[in-house]
Amino acid sequence: MKIGVAATENSLDAEVSNRFARCPWFLIVNSEDLSFEGFNNPAADMAGGSGPAAVQELSNRGVQVAVAGEFGPKAVQAMQAAGIRPVDASGKIRDVLAGLEL
Repeated sequence: MKIGVAATENSLDAEVSNRFARCPWFLIVNSEDLSFEGFNNPAADMAGGSGPAAVQELSNRGVQVAVAGEFGPKAVQAMQAAGIRPVDASGKIRDVLAGLEL
């Protein structure tokens, strides 16, 4: 399963970002072996519509679960439409992933 994590840095040892759509990084993590691909969030600096844009980016990459400290209402609505499950979490990404019940 692919998990999209809003991250403060490009590392599994980074913190989960408090803000989903405005996070600096996204990590796409394979739940089987914790391999990941990190990329700068293209929606982070948008004037508006960053939630749906971030969801679209994760959807295009095959994400099924998204993890962040907080999700805005537009992002949640876009996730429902895309079939992505939002999970609120905080702490080190590696620790959060270890505790996820998928």
